[in-house]
Parts: sequence; structure tokens; C-alpha cells
Amino acid sequence: MTEADLRAACALRLGDDGLILSHRLAEWASLAPELEEDVALTNIALDLLGQARMLLTHAGELEGRGRDEDDLAYLRDEREFVNCLLVEQENGDFAVTIARQLLYSTYQLGLLEGLLGSTDPTLAAVAAKAVLEVDYHRDHAAGWTVRLGDGTEESHRRMQSALDRMWPHTAELFETDEVTGRAAAAGLAPDPASLRPAWDSAVDAVLAEATLARPEGSWGPTGGRRGLHTECFGRLLAEMQHLHRSHAGARW
Repeated sequence: MTEADLRAACALRLGDDGLILSHRLAEWASLAPELEEDVALTNIALDLLGQARMLLTHAGELEGRGRDEDDLAYLRDEREFVNCLLVEQENGDFAVTIARQLLYSTYQLGLLEGLLGSTDPTLAAVAAKAVLEVDYHRDHAAGWTVRLGDGTEESHRRMQSALDRMWPHTAELFETDEVTGRAAAAGLAPDPASLRPAWDSAVDAVLAEATLARPEGSWGPTGGRRGLHTECFGRLLAEMQHLHRSHAGARW
């Protein structure tokens, strides 16, 4: 793997995470429990989509195969996507979406803070722009987690159930493999394992205020970074890519 390949792999992982989570959040448009939340979730989705565009463009330039952001978003098959499994999980009810958002945005915020000093100028620039956006995403999710967890008996039950459902998918976020190991050694990105202590501390503080129990258990599905995805991902991809693939080469 050349240096350019390594930088492209890092950009592609980050871009795929943002693209897929953006699509999931966009599914809430006009369906959120409050109008204000409709706007908030849509804005978060747009933030993530904007980040994904810059990262996929960067990945396409580095790989040198003539692919742009649209090619990478709409013309790859399922096994070519390298997003983590957490972001592709279905929205479920509002509590499930909030649990997924809390767990991922807390991880993403730590990752972006580490990328501020990346030896890749584009990754550092994307991080500098995105870190304030994701800080808001995390505050939004934390606020709703406390509101639901420390709310009524029903909201508490649903929030705990949502947290239990999403939690196993967090283990993959902190895995180290060849790409992350070499990226950390080259100063491109922080070692994922190094982000775990701060993530644990931040998430535990929110759960304590929300009167929620930290889930237990050692089961942690993995494979997203290698193109191995959960069943729901195929349906997401079919919907996301349908228009572009049905009218290949069309100009709007």
C-alpha cells in the first residue's frame, strides 16, 4: 500500500461513515416527533453529507482512477463500502436514532479532534470545519438521551432498549487493523483504540445523568471496514443509488 493508497483509505472510511449516517438521518424528514426536531435532524444530516462530499472527493483524487464523489457514492457495490456497522443500523423509533447518534457523534468528535493535527492537509482542514458541527450533534443527542432516559417510565424503557440495541456495534469503532495502524504511525489519524477512554468517560457521564444503565456483554459484530455489512445495508443502498443508476449519465 502506497502513501496515497493509505490516505485514500482513511478518507474513504470517514466519507462512507458520514454519507451513510446522513442518509439514515434524512429518512426522518417530515417524520420527526416535533417540527423543531425535523429541522434539527435534517441539518445534522446535511452537515454529515457536506463532510462526506469533501472526503469522498479527496479519496477519489488520491486513488487516481477518475472517480468523483458521485461515482463513489452511487456506483459502488455493497462490498466496496467501508463504513462502520453502527451508522448503517435502521432508525427504529426516535430513541434508537438518538442512541445511535450519541454513540457515534461522541466517537466522531474525538476522532476529529485527533485529525486536527493530521499530516494530510485535507483531512486536517475537513476536521477543522467539522469539529464544531459534530460538537453540536453530540450535545443534541446527549440532551435528548437525558430527556428520554430521565423522563417518563415509558421513555426510560424505550431509551434503555435503544441503547442496548446499538451498544454492540460500538466495539468496531475502536478496532485497529492495517489501515489504522499505518495511519497512526504516519500521523494521518489517531489510533482508534486511543479514543476509547475519553469516549467511555463522556458516554458514561451522559448515561448517569439520564439514569440509564451502561449495557454489558462482550458480543461486538464487526466487518464494516472490510465491506461486510448487516442485512439492512443492502436496502439502504438500493434506495440511495436507485435514481442515479436508473438514469446513468443524466444531467439535471
